[in-house]
Amino acid sequence: MSTSQQPDPRDRPARLTVGVVGAGRVGPALAASLQLAGHRPVAVSAVSDASRRRAAQLLPDVPLVPPAEVLARAELVLLTVPDDTLPGLVEGLAETGAVRPGQLLVHTSGRYGAKVLDPVLRAGGLPLALHPAMTFTGTPVDVQRLAGCSFGVTAPEELRLAAEALVIEMGGEPEWIAEERRPLYHAALALGANHLVTLVAQSMELLREAGVEAPDRMLGPLLGAALDNALRSGDAALTGPVARGDAGTVAAHVTELRRHAPQAVAGYLAMARATADRALAHGLLKPELAEDLLGVLADGTDGTDGAEGDAR
Repeated sequence: MSTSQQPDPRDRPARLTVGVVGAGRVGPALAASLQLAGHRPVAVSAVSDASRRRAAQLLPDVPLVPPAEVLARAELVLLTVPDDTLPGLVEGLAETGAVRPGQLLVHTSGRYGAKVLDPVLRAGGLPLALHPAMTFTGTPVDVQRLAGCSFGVTAPEELRLAAEALVIEMGGEPEWIAEERRPLYHAALALGANHLVTLVAQSMELLREAGVEAPDRMLGPLLGAALDNALRSGDAALTGPVARGDAGTVAAHVTELRRHAPQAVAGYLAMARATADRALAHGLLKPELAEDLLGVLADGTDGTDGAEGDAR
């Protein structure tokens, strides 16, 4: 049996030099992942103290330089800046001649496809949109979480294989998203992930108000099971008073929320209506119970709770 060890990725010849423009939570993690695959990070641009610390932690010894210098040094450039900043950054880099023919420029915005990189294409660069469908912490744990993470991939057809290969090298799973479907794709992810954080944070606040000392410990198993069931079964996983048509219970919820957390009422009512609609459409909510329930939810919008009248 051979006792030879596997070579360290750092000992392999790097295939591409990698630069990062925008050392937020995403860019350094992706560059660190590419480094594990044998590529070589050579430059990072960072403005804030926090971004400089992230770069130093995830990409030690990689020099911090201005964006134009990042492009001058790297064959593969990650443009990991906020969505609203991306178009102006791309145009500026192209207009100043920073983009070289044959250079790979990758943005990680979920909102945009490859079209936002048209100035890069006109300058001879190779545009790729690779969006990791994951939330990032800005710490080394992100590199581990990329394993098995889905990436929304959009690129010119002739670059499709190259884009998918980069995702696979980072441990991700490429999912092709057509250019015109990119905003819908991003809205779907925001609806699920971003709103989930808001809902969980509100739930923990209400549990503390109710006297629960460890709301995170209480919610963990419940939410974990609910998420697993939803991913496995979709609408068939719906449970709770809305899906059952318990109008009295829902009315009591609205009353208590108006009394203790009025800022949560609008969200509760909106989600309850959406849940009722889906439960009714899938045969989980009986039509004869839906009428009373929807009446409670409608009453809730004008300051009444459907059970105790005006709850102040």
